[in-house]
Amino acid sequence: MPSATPSPERLSPPAGPPGDGTWVLELERRARRHGSGIGPAQVSGPWELRHLWGRERATAQETPAALLRLLGARLTISPAEGERPGTPLRLANSVRIGALELRFLGWGRLVGRRPLLQFGFEELELRLGPRRLLRRPVPPGDPRRQPFFALIAAGSDGQGRWLLARGRGGGLACWRCPSADAGQQLPAER
Repeated sequence: MPSATPSPERLSPPAGPPGDGTWVLELERRARRHGSGIGPAQVSGPWELRHLWGRERATAQETPAALLRLLGARLTISPAEGERPGTPLRLANSVRIGALELRFLGWGRLVGRRPLLQFGFEELELRLGPRRLLRRPVPPGDPRRQPFFALIAAGSDGQGRWLLARGRGGGLACWRCPSADAGQQLPAER
């Protein structure tokens, strides 16, 4: 009787974006068993949300994903410049309506072989175009409830790079880093 689990060769990244929920869940099972091997170079860049799935479901959640795309949901990750020992990444999580942008700024680090991208936000910014309207510190959260993304798989195709990750809340997301922006770094201060 043929095996229900695809061979490792069939789990290699597809030519297009990973939008098939069944394939994504199989990649996640493999990452849980063997790790994803994703490192800082593969997560660096300006990531735009493309697809969402719920907990253990192969059906995409198109309405929430479309709303977040409409709001320009973006996660920008870049190497930190000696700010904090053990936290080699800077993160900015943002949404935008026209020229108005809300951004959370903070730190991140990769932990374990899967790995987990652990992160925390330290500042909130509100911008209108290039002008900063508001900047406030974000109170630290409970260290036992620290947010993270479990990194599942990364790859690239003719449209740029893609990254699959499951968040602490259980949702699974596919992010895209367009080819033109693949090397962009997060500015320390604007």
